[in-house]
Amino acid sequence: MAVRVVFCDDNYLVREGVAGLLAEAGEVDLLEAVADPEALHKAVVLHRPDAVLTDIRMPPTFTTEGIDAAKRIRAEFPETGVVVLSQYVEEDYAFELLSDGVEGLGYLLKERVTEVDELVRALHDVARGGSALDPKVVEGLLARKGSTAGSTLSGLTERELEVLRELATGRSNAATAKALFMSERAVEKHVGSVFQKLGLVNESDVNRRVMAVLAYLESTGGGA
Repeated sequence: MAVRVVFCDDNYLVREGVAGLLAEAGEVDLLEAVADPEALHKAVVLHRPDAVLTDIRMPPTFTTEGIDAAKRIRAEFPETGVVVLSQYVEEDYAFELLSDGVEGLGYLLKERVTEVDELVRALHDVARGGSALDPKVVEGLLARKGSTAGSTLSGLTERELEVLRELATGRSNAATAKALFMSERAVEKHVGSVFQKLGLVNESDVNRRVMAVLAYLESTGGGA
């Protein structure tokens, strides 16, 4: 079933290009493409889409308009998921977007737009209430905090850290097993150990992958 999407980007060429890519994907019903946060909010009110795809930097200040829009949409329309696009790995923005909860939210680099299958998967994931985090963003988050003395991750083994990185990008246990050349049962064992050490034993299954990364960041004081 196609996911119903509203797209927002202030660049006309980007809007047209992404609209074309999504149309070719065949699993997305692009309801409207708009140019600014105000128009985005109106489109969401009108269409009540399954998911929104939006750039971070938009008028008037070209800073965090996309993140502000995502939080507003999730608050007013919790049935609508949001995937935010960024030109660069901006760990502070990723943490700001996800720090209040990861349900129905995604953070991808704009380069993923050309990887249509990955983009469509992310839109479907957030529409179902899941989450999607770009692997490069995860690497940046972990690298920035990885040297923190006494951090929560210091208790993880090297293999557990590898599994955490895979899961935090949104991969399933099966996909993680394939990427790391492990059995799915072995991945499940490592996942259980990671969640135990990060204090996420009682978290819902839907959000556990990204929650593991966020729990770590919160334990070291959040953003830099």
